Amino acid sequence: GTAIINGTGLGFANVVRRGPVGVIAAAGTGMQEVTSLVHNWGSGISHAIGLGGRDLSEKVGGIMAIEAIKMLQSDESTEVFLLVSKPPSERIAKKVLDVVRQGEKPAVVCFLGEKTKREAGSRILFSFNLEQAALQALKLVKGNGKELEIVKDRSFKKTAEKLMKSLDAKQRYLRGLFSGGTLCYEAQQVLTPILGRVYSNAPLHKENRLEDSNRSKKHTCVDLGEEEFTRGRPHPMIDATQRDERILKEASDPSTALILLDVVLGYVASPDPAGDLLPAIKEAKKIAKNKGRSIAFVAHVCGTEEDPQNLKSQEEKLKSAGVLVLPTNALASRVAGWIVMRGKKGIEI
Repeated sequence: GTAIINGTGLGFANVVRRGPVGVIAAAGTGMQEVTSLVHNWGSGISHAIGLGGRDLSEKVGGIMAIEAIKMLQSDESTEVFLLVSKPPSERIAKKVLDVVRQGEKPAVVCFLGEKTKREAGSRILFSFNLEQAALQALKLVKGNGKELEIVKDRSFKKTAEKLMKSLDAKQRYLRGLFSGGTLCYEAQQVLTPILGRVYSNAPLHKENRLEDSNRSKKHTCVDLGEEEFTRGRPHPMIDATQRDERILKEASDPSTALILLDVVLGYVASPDPAGDLLPAIKEAKKIAKNKGRSIAFVAHVCGTEEDPQNLKSQEEKLKSAGVLVLPTNALASRVAGWIVMRGKKGIEI
């Protein structure tokens, strides 16, 4: 479980400053991503309340979500609140949104995959992904409606072009290896319009489910934090062994063009999650080189410079190994898709 109550982080929480944005999340790494982005972009968190991933399901009925909304509506330190969940039950979503509408505070709702819209006469904004949700919350806090510039230094595009040109014609597929379930889900949503069908052990649609989670198929994003991988073994945010093994396996596949990674920081995470991946990344590059090809790596580090592992330090370790590092999971996914599609027109990064 993950939460931040009165500035105190619980579970996998990140270290963020206090501020006016309250977060309610039925998604662990979804909470970590939006709270970290709000911090990194200059604001802060009043409280972040973890609901459990099934709270907005038909069986549970949004019980915790409704209580959390009422709490933040009455909390003086919260000016804006942000509700994050994977797609909920339609009936429960309506029930929860009715409670949001009864309050006076503006809200951002991110049911991952919902298109951005604004209800007439409503204080609710709907966001498609976590990146957009954090941006919308900051717009409401600032009250000026202006978008933040996510990346001021656009040199990453030159790096992406260089990686794209290093691939050969047989390297056609993206392989995403995630420790965070919500980050894996968001990546699939970003990548599907770019790549087409993306297979997963935690797919957007059941017809895209992998027959064998240990074997990738065409474009694949794997959530290594799913129970099938963690039963009797440490979570990949704590122990990178399984992910390291999978990196080498994907690098040995001549059709793999790019490996997309998340690196999640926080109190309970590995003391050096980027460092844990470096030997496998370097070995993967060596495997590809010995076969006369190269392999691209793109990553996002979810966390802050206040975290015990330190965001900047972790990013620099990855960059030193030739990994292209982006500031949001959504942007990393877009850029990864752009590289695999060889900069196809109509795909903006």
